[in-house]
Amino acid sequence: MHDLSRPDILSILALAKKFKNTPKAPTQAFSHKTVVNLFFEPSTRTRSSFEIATKRLGASSINITSSSSSTIKGETLIDTAKNLEAMNPDVIIIRHFSSGAPYVLSQVLKTPIINAGDGFHEHPTQALLDMMTIEEAKGKISGLTVLIVGDIAHSRVARSNIYGLQKMGAKIIVCGPPTLIPPDIQKLHVGVSHSLKEVVSKADVIMMLRIQEERQDRIQFPSKREYIKYFGLTLDTLKQAKKDVIIMHPGPLNRGVEIASEVADGPYSVILNQVTNGVVVRMALLSMLMKAGKIE
Repeated sequence: MHDLSRPDILSILALAKKFKNTPKAPTQAFSHKTVVNLFFEPSTRTRSSFEIATKRLGASSINITSSSSSTIKGETLIDTAKNLEAMNPDVIIIRHFSSGAPYVLSQVLKTPIINAGDGFHEHPTQALLDMMTIEEAKGKISGLTVLIVGDIAHSRVARSNIYGLQKMGAKIIVCGPPTLIPPDIQKLHVGVSHSLKEVVSKADVIMMLRIQEERQDRIQFPSKREYIKYFGLTLDTLKQAKKDVIIMHPGPLNRGVEIASEVADGPYSVILNQVTNGVVVRMALLSMLMKAGKIE
C-alpha cells in the first residue's frame, strides 16, 4: 500500500465492485493462466479467498506451504521461487514471516508477485478489502475518522490500512497499551491514544486487532484480564460510539479478548462483509496482473 497511488487504489476497487455486481464471473477468461499460492504462515481467509478468486476467474492454482516446500530441506526462498518461475506461472502469491520477502522476490523474478502478508510489514490486499467495505458501508472514505485498536506494533494490517486510508483522505487514530504502539508512530501522521473509552466517540470506523502473541517474545502487558478491561470492545464501551459507527476486524477473532461476541455478531459489525469483499478485491488484482503483468 505504501507504493500504490490513489488512482491505483481507485482502479482496483472499481474493478472489484464490477466483479461483485456481476452475477456470474467470466469463468473462462483466464483458463490458460496459473497462479501459485506460496504460504509460509497459517492462513484461512487470505489463502481461501485467493484460491476462490483464482477459480472464479477460470485460472488454475497450485498451493504450496512451508511444510511441503523444499525450504525444509535447506533450499533458500529465492531458489524455491526461481524454480517455480521456471515452470512459467502467471502470478505468485506469497505470505512469509520475514518482512520484505515479497519485495526481495520481486527484484529477482519477472513473474508478478502479490504480497499476502510479510512479517510485521504489510498486508496490502487486506487494506484494499477494508477500504471497499468502508466505502460500501459509509458511502465514502475521505473525511472519516478510523480508529485502529490493539496490537499496532506487530500488525501488518494496521500499517497497510494507515498508508491506504490516508491516501484516500481518512484520518487515523491508533489506540493500545504503550508497549503495543510503535515509538515512532507519529511519523505516519496518526493520532495516538492509550484509552479506548476516550477516543471511541470520535470514530466513524472502529477496526479491532488481535494480540499477536506469536510475534512477541513475551506478553507486553500485565494480563489479558487487564487488556480486556481497557482495550476490549464491549457493548458497554460501544454505548459511547456514534450511532452509525461500523466495527471491523481482519480476523482471526479472539472473542472475549479484543472484542466481545455481542459486538462481533452485532448490528454494527461488517466483519463478514470484509471476508466477502476479500474475494472480489483479489479477483480484481489477479485479473489486472494476469492481463497485463502489472496494475493498470
